[in-house]
Amino acid sequence: MQKSAGTVLALIFWNQDSFFLIDYLPKGQTTNVEYYSPLLVQLKDILKEKRLGKVTKGVLFLHDNAPAHQALATQKKLAYLGFQCPDHPPYSLDLAPSDYHLFPGLKNQLKGRHFSSDVEVTAAVETWLDRQTSEFFLSGLQKLEQWAKKCIELRGECVE
Repeated sequence: MQKSAGTVLALIFWNQDSFFLIDYLPKGQTTNVEYYSPLLVQLKDILKEKRLGKVTKGVLFLHDNAPAHQALATQKKLAYLGFQCPDHPPYSLDLAPSDYHLFPGLKNQLKGRHFSSDVEVTAAVETWLDRQTSEFFLSGLQKLEQWAKKCIELRGECVE
């Protein structure tokens, strides 16, 4: 039996066209307000550069309801950056497109593979993301409407 690399935690920011930013948490680091806020600033800078002025209308920013995302300091930072965040029902992680669309595909791609280092893992993640078409990313956001309707039908219970 061959030992594989440990767990690698990634924050991936994406839209209907592609991914913008991947951040790999250092070992032992948690996603807290102090860690997350600078990433939001970095994301805003990347969006300004890639979207060439389209950010002036604001950014509709959807993330789950993790504690670092819901913290008052994060909410203030998002408002300062001009990000508009739709409400996310508590305990309904099913409405995060990364959870129902992006990560399952990525996990399926990595399943059963053994990596000798975190560098190999991150390279595999980035290779997989680079190979995804804009249709892949768009379809993940298009599914949001059906997932939201199902969540409403189930009165906030988990969507499978």
